[in-house]
Amino acid sequence: MSQISYHNVEIRQQETIVLEEVDLKIKQGEFVYLIGKVGSGKSSLLKTMYGELDIHSGSAEILGYDMMHIRRKQIPALRKRIGIVFQDFQLLIDRNVKENLDFVLKATGWKDKGKRQMRIEQVLEQVGMETKGYKMPHELSGGEQQRIVIARAILNTPEIILADEPTGNLDPETGRQIVQLLRDICDSGSTIIMTTHNMQLLEEFPGKVYCCDNHKIVVRHTNDRDNQE
Repeated sequence: MSQISYHNVEIRQQETIVLEEVDLKIKQGEFVYLIGKVGSGKSSLLKTMYGELDIHSGSAEILGYDMMHIRRKQIPALRKRIGIVFQDFQLLIDRNVKENLDFVLKATGWKDKGKRQMRIEQVLEQVGMETKGYKMPHELSGGEQQRIVIARAILNTPEIILADEPTGNLDPETGRQIVQLLRDICDSGSTIIMTTHNMQLLEEFPGKVYCCDNHKIVVRHTNDRDNQE
């Protein structure tokens, strides 16, 4: 059963075709890379998966939602099941780490303060940042900020995590640590879809690879360890 299924999808920005004839099938627990040049459509494809960008034509289903006919009022429920990791962090700079995470939990319906605090402690431990809860974003390194962004993404135990160039602003070693963290989250059951320019990561952390090129998406190769058994 595919969590993500696209058939003959066309994606546009205004009237410009970004991607066409897109066919994707992604199952639970897969680790998927989207590669391609800047402007090739990787980020636009991710945006269609969480309802930020409409699909122009074709058929697309995400976690059972028909993305061609999804209603605006359904999108918050879909997004609660998807974690998003942005390259530029998008942390709230006027509040500390725990307050950033608490803001998301309150916004997604967590009423009980005690349960919110417990969940925050859990995700901070999961990303190795349990001692940084009272730090302000500007007091953290880039790698630490990205770990907090991942903690934010997994607060609601999402079925899918979309990571848009999560290592783009990081040095190589910190980037590897971030991908290892995403790999560990994948191993615990979440599907990971990650855009990257870093081909070295594909060798170190194998997965299914889709390449955006010339307005099309093609499978480059599949060397996921799960498929080698």
